Amino acid sequence: MDEKLLAGLNEHLTLEFAASHHYLALATWFELNDLPGFSTWLRQQSQDELSHAHRIIDHLLERDQKVILPAIAQPENDFENAQLAVNTVLESEQRVTRSIERLYDMAEKLGDRGAILLLQWFIQEQMEEENAARALIGRLKLAGDSGLGLLLVDQELSKGTVPGAMEEPEG
Repeated sequence: MDEKLLAGLNEHLTLEFAASHHYLALATWFELNDLPGFSTWLRQQSQDELSHAHRIIDHLLERDQKVILPAIAQPENDFENAQLAVNTVLESEQRVTRSIERLYDMAEKLGDRGAILLLQWFIQEQMEEENAARALIGRLKLAGDSGLGLLLVDQELSKGTVPGAMEEPEG
């Protein structure tokens, strides 16, 4: 594997682990603010980000490459309101998407088919995750930051779905 691509994949691990850590911090904030549906959804998002890091680690190990696990900074854990907190989810996903796109461009230029296949999966995943975050932000704009609307969004999230997000096609 090309050294720059290897370094980029190892650097990308920082974003995946940081997102997981950030989403767990958000989950605890929502739990402390009596919004267990948001907390449940964010705990799942945290687990998803960990699985993304593992997917990259496994890819590197399958190719007999060195994995460098990053140090992760303490995430913010105090937010003014639910909408601002969820906005940070979209910002995080957009950072991850930009990194994946840069890595994909690099893999494509190098003709690294294995990395291209890995990164194609991530591109689809990022589209879905950004869509879910945008849908949730949209619902929060309609619901407001307190009251019945926020509780209704929380109830939907407790069912494991993001209200307004596009469903994955079956097949």
